[in-house]
Amino acid sequence: MTAWTSEELTRIGTADELEIASARPDGSLRNPRTIWVVRVGDDLYVRSMHGRAGGWFPGTQTRHQGHIRAGGVDKDVTFADADPDLNDKVDAAYRDKYRRYGPSIIGGVVNHGARAATIKLAPR
Repeated sequence: MTAWTSEELTRIGTADELEIASARPDGSLRNPRTIWVVRVGDDLYVRSMHGRAGGWFPGTQTRHQGHIRAGGVDKDVTFADADPDLNDKVDAAYRDKYRRYGPSIIGGVVNHGARAATIKLAPR
């Protein structure tokens, strides 16, 4: 598995938003959706505020591949389920990065359903 470069981690991790497009069974990309992204250590994470059944998340489970765009970085990625032991750190990263939106908005990605839909982005 390929690792993120330091520059990619910084650029994507500090971007306010990320565009995510998952791959269909035939390999073509779905329309991109704009979501939030956080960095924890040398990894990048995204969450579906609608849990595993809603929004853009189910598409990531078809081929576990797609494309992201954020902070001037365009990258093909693999979608992997995040280690549940990291949920507290991912919660903290969301709260810290997006605190200006207030707890009611951040609560959309820091809750039980969103935690179950945490994806680790890996470059490919």
